[in-house]
Amino acid sequence: QVQLVQSGGGLVQAGGSLRLSCAASGRTFNHYAMGWFRLSPEKERNFVAAIRWIGGDTYYADSVKGRFTISKDHSKNTVYLEMHDLKPDDTGVYYCAADPGSDYYSVYDWHLWGQGTQVTVSS
Repeated sequence: QVQLVQSGGGLVQAGGSLRLSCAASGRTFNHYAMGWFRLSPEKERNFVAAIRWIGGDTYYADSVKGRFTISKDHSKNTVYLEMHDLKPDDTGVYYCAADPGSDYYSVYDWHLWGQGTQVTVSS
């Protein structure tokens, strides 16, 4: 059984920074990419960022480009999300995701999920 275990998050003032981590463990799975989604107030998981495991191509939602950086550590089977210049609109539960299909931007194309971690940005 594959597990995605998240850490990081918390409360920060606007303009601050946080880092999220997601470690994958268990049996071998589709390592094509890993990503991050944020739960909206409407309870939808919206795409934030993704990274290809081989090659390292990255993908970002327009709202976080230039502020968030996704990265990976092969030796630790871990993906990170560095978040800078945080805004109140970045508040939400962030979910790590793995085992995608071809559409990284679609929540329906990811098959493994972390437990979620709260990020709160105060104004």
